[in-house]
Amino acid sequence: MLLENKQVAIIGGGPSGLTLARLLQLQNVNVKVYERDLNKNARVQGSPLDLHDESGLAAIRKADLFNEFKNNFMPGADKTRIVDEQATIFFSNHETNLEEDFDNTYFRPEIDRGVLRKIILESLQPKTVVWDSHFISMEAQNGGWLLHFKNGSSAYADIVIASDGANSKIRPYITDIKPFYSGITMLEGNVYQSKKTTPYIDSIIDGGKIMAFGNTKNLLLGQKGGGDLGFYASFKADENWATNNSLDYSDKVQMLEWFKKEYPEWSSVWHELFENVAIPFIPRPIYCMPLNQTWEALPNLTMIGDAAHVMPPFAGEGANMAMLDALELSEYLTSDNYNTVQEAISIYELNMCKRAAKAAQESLENGEKMHSKDALKTMLHFFSEH
Repeated sequence: MLLENKQVAIIGGGPSGLTLARLLQLQNVNVKVYERDLNKNARVQGSPLDLHDESGLAAIRKADLFNEFKNNFMPGADKTRIVDEQATIFFSNHETNLEEDFDNTYFRPEIDRGVLRKIILESLQPKTVVWDSHFISMEAQNGGWLLHFKNGSSAYADIVIASDGANSKIRPYITDIKPFYSGITMLEGNVYQSKKTTPYIDSIIDGGKIMAFGNTKNLLLGQKGGGDLGFYASFKADENWATNNSLDYSDKVQMLEWFKKEYPEWSSVWHELFENVAIPFIPRPIYCMPLNQTWEALPNLTMIGDAAHVMPPFAGEGANMAMLDALELSEYLTSDNYNTVQEAISIYELNMCKRAAKAAQESLENGEKMHSKDALKTMLHFFSEH
């Protein structure tokens, strides 16, 4: 096997990095995951993930974690309601989307990110994850890489795999291609115990999702684990809006006034979110990698997930593509069909870039549709066909 007697380092302990570690360990590969978090409980995980049969779920099955997934997913969290700016419901599949059918390839079960991370973490061999390892640099050494971390420690690896997200510090060692701004910014907020704190919104969301469209702007809401909900105000804005707007993201009163000003046609029912949000808000300018990106494959370094192909979230493909990266890369690196690690990486990267470009194109197009004047009509038509 190509990785026999090789030490593999994965930089970043998100779903894709941990999944890759699990898949490689099932093939008896020596692997470490270097994660900047101080420990497994250091950070609140983001919105739930809806996993797709051909990508995220395929990786979970190959990792022999499907039963754990089924025991921990969020039944009903994929239910959707589409509303206008007045919170009038135009579409709801709450009455028809009743069956949790894992045999249906179109079923997209949701799971809390933190729960998914816990499931994969517990499947790994002890001490696989090296916590408090914030990567800062690396240098070529003995055919591999000497990694340096913020805490002063160093580690050697024969092969390094970047899984360190959209702002990857390892990507520049592979290519100087940079992402471009999509034109859309999202303002993320979270509400704890929404049934008590935002009862009216909670009654509409009813354990699922809300997509609200009005006047080229969106509010996108989703139930999270533990009775919390996450929401995003999504709108077209200048690339530097997040840093140039003079807003205090920790000031609820100021942020509510911003919403009233920027979403003037929207009903006051939405104010409940801004009045009960867990501050601070987090601004997220949405970026995308160029759809035609290519680079020369290296013999001991590659990347997966957002590090390789960050894309807008408007097709639900980001995490799924990342977990499919983990699945495919593990198969290429443990296959007997390639003569060298570089050849395996080259084939992986070629296929990864092709399918990521297709998903990114769909995400960009969906983003434009969702922020158009006819967004409500367009999205109602889309959901009626699906």
